[in-house]
Amino acid sequence: MTSSSLMAIEARQSADVIETQLRQNQALFDTLCEELRESPPRTIMMIGRGTSDHAGVFAKYLFEVGCGIPVIAAAPSVAGVFNSTLKLDGCLAIAVSQSGKSPDILHQTRLAKQGGAYTVALVNDTSSPLAELVDQVVPLHAGEEKAVAATKSYLATLSSLCQLYAMWQQDGTLQDALALLPSTLRTVQQQAARLLSDDLAGVTHCVVLGRGFGYAIAREVALKLKEVLGIHAEAFSSAEFLHGPVTLVHKKLCVLNIAVDDESLSSHNDQIVNVAQRGGKVLSMSVDKELHPRLHPLLIMQRFYLDIEHIAIARGLDPDEPVGLKKVTETR
Repeated sequence: MTSSSLMAIEARQSADVIETQLRQNQALFDTLCEELRESPPRTIMMIGRGTSDHAGVFAKYLFEVGCGIPVIAAAPSVAGVFNSTLKLDGCLAIAVSQSGKSPDILHQTRLAKQGGAYTVALVNDTSSPLAELVDQVVPLHAGEEKAVAATKSYLATLSSLCQLYAMWQQDGTLQDALALLPSTLRTVQQQAARLLSDDLAGVTHCVVLGRGFGYAIAREVALKLKEVLGIHAEAFSSAEFLHGPVTLVHKKLCVLNIAVDDESLSSHNDQIVNVAQRGGKVLSMSVDKELHPRLHPLLIMQRFYLDIEHIAIARGLDPDEPVGLKKVTETR
């Protein structure tokens, strides 16, 4: 039975959102990417909080692996608390925000622009203060997102980053795969759940392990486990986890395995086997659908959003309004 919660409805809208986004942003990216090829940035700064910050981690792997350009994560407190302006000549600053209203993101973007960066906003509300501030607006086309837990706006951000990269680098293979992404997401929506309520019975603490792009989405998975299910979850690179935190496994720690089918899979699987041999309870989050490796994380997230919504309902929780949270968080 299909759930009627806002979270489930909005998660299922992702395919339509991305289909519209890919079409509507084509001309915009033609112009922007031509500018980037003519004057390549020396660095890229990603600006965001929460789910948007996790999209920035995905962007780090995407642009560093594919473009060879260093990507740094903005520390909004540098601007918001210490009021420091960085020297950012030759930098492309990409601000990611669903609402475009968070004061700290606005202040960080403003100071980045003052520091010499070329500023781009990936934003859902194109009439927002952030959209008015930057040099170039990239609409996410996600429509209104009412559920507190972001779903379609996160997937729309990842697809937008992939479209930007593919057109900038003139990667025809990825562009062709992006055209197939909406229909593939719809297929994944109809697949059987990968994560069930019984899998997490009695679980109050867990770690989420991924490698590379898998680690990027593991951060979002961990956040949603906290937000929607009230489970204390922390994300680690599967390689980094072996450098100390793995000692927790002997306590029968629950481990959620984010296995992305890309260049990292073999080494990641070796590390997961190590964790299992130490006694960890390993649950795997994957999908039975092939697509370009850079888009595989989006398929995993699509299935995961629907699965944890079902688990929340089964536990008597409201996935649309997690306790203590609101849609727009204002910090400085």
